[in-house]
Amino acid sequence: MGPVVFFDVAGTLIRVRDGVGAQYAAVAARFDVAADPSALEREFPRAFRAAPPMAFPDAPAAAIPGLEREVWRGIVDAVFAGAGLLPRFSPGAFDAYFDAVYRHFADPAVWDVYPDVVPALSALGALGCPLGIVSNFDSRVLRILEGLGLTSRFASVTLSSQVGATKPDPRIFARALACHGAEAARAIHVGDSPVEDVEGARAAGLRAVLIDRTGRHANRSDFVRVDSLGALAGVVRDGK
Repeated sequence: MGPVVFFDVAGTLIRVRDGVGAQYAAVAARFDVAADPSALEREFPRAFRAAPPMAFPDAPAAAIPGLEREVWRGIVDAVFAGAGLLPRFSPGAFDAYFDAVYRHFADPAVWDVYPDVVPALSALGALGCPLGIVSNFDSRVLRILEGLGLTSRFASVTLSSQVGATKPDPRIFARALACHGAEAARAIHVGDSPVEDVEGARAAGLRAVLIDRTGRHANRSDFVRVDSLGALAGVVRDGK
């Protein structure tokens, strides 16, 4: 049997169709608010980075979906405030907008699977590698993965909101390893963030691979970097 291979989700396996800004703007149009998708796209990374972690230590399971939703409400508020668009909503309408956009992003049709994903997962399966997910996404990801036909590919899904720790915290990786009864030295984690995915996995004792489809980190030589998930089978065979 090959090593366990874990994957991040957003930016690694799937992406928002047409971009976050375009989706936010499309839903805003239902509320008669004209929003520039590029302005929303620019504001999103800043708002996302400033948000509290998607982890709720000691919270009862029943409370987690509501807590996830609160984090996203803060992010969406910050995006529209940063773009100067909140005043365009009529009184009380932004609450309804957020409800709509939160449901919108749970729809698998809003997401695309990267073209290299399914072939790479099949190649790893042929090598006998069990597959899992380690993600800071909220629990909507379960519906998204199912709708995109990916759920059956993975033996485990480990989410920060359910573990109470976000990547790069080693505890989320430890929980994922426990799902497989695997040792860290016999596991690989693949993701698109040098900090959350690479540094986090390494701190937990796993091998790490950065997926860098756009070459943003081409000047980095301090970790294994691939520009396509199609290269993963070779990484596993070579034991890099």
